[in-house]
Amino acid sequence: MQADITLGNIASALSIHTEESALIAELQAGSEEAFSWLITRYHQPIYSLLARTVRDPSDAADLTQDVFVKIFRGIGSFHGESSLRTWIYRIALHEGLNQRRWWRRHKQQEVTIETETVDCENGEPTRLKEMLVDPGESPYEMATHAEARERVEAALRQVPEPFRMTLILRDIEGFVYEEVAEMLGVNLGTVKSRLVRGRACLRQLLLADDAQRTSSANAALARAAQSNQVSNEASNQARSGAAFQAHQEAAR
Repeated sequence: MQADITLGNIASALSIHTEESALIAELQAGSEEAFSWLITRYHQPIYSLLARTVRDPSDAADLTQDVFVKIFRGIGSFHGESSLRTWIYRIALHEGLNQRRWWRRHKQQEVTIETETVDCENGEPTRLKEMLVDPGESPYEMATHAEARERVEAALRQVPEPFRMTLILRDIEGFVYEEVAEMLGVNLGTVKSRLVRGRACLRQLLLADDAQRTSSANAALARAAQSNQVSNEASNQARSGAAFQAHQEAAR
């Protein structure tokens, strides 16, 4: 039984490798259909990655186009040293890194009211957008899940590099450890160490956010209770005054 499963996995891997090799051959031959399929398959994942990587997510669309231009121009020199997916993501990461470097040189002093930034330990503020919503959910469920996702994304912005990028590639993009190590140019042990520390940092940030929200909610309830008490006391005093005045008039 175990042998059958192993043989099945090998057959599946060989099939995937054969399909990828055929796709690469078509891309290198200049097939417009193959390149169109590549864009359809990878456009959204690459855009999502870049939106989480660069300072201003509004730059992610232009950077995504640049990535596919580089893929088109560079596919001829791709010799299969890694998987096609890993090669594409490596190009995207390189473009995101170049964008952050450019921002530090030219736009570090610019601040707009539409830019939400959080200072990270490495001095590279980032901004993320809520991206996934299940259309089958109720509006209340969507709002609840959107809020939870927004909290996670906001906390993720505060995780310092290189832990944040490792989290994005492994836990969000779903790359295996070996692919993450190859894309980041580090060994497997470093990837696992960064992932542990990144997850711990993210967990602490979320717990701190929970504590702050609870404290704010309690303070708001206390203020509301105090306001209601003052309002009730004023109302009672007004009623007492009116009753006393009516009694005095009746006595006359």
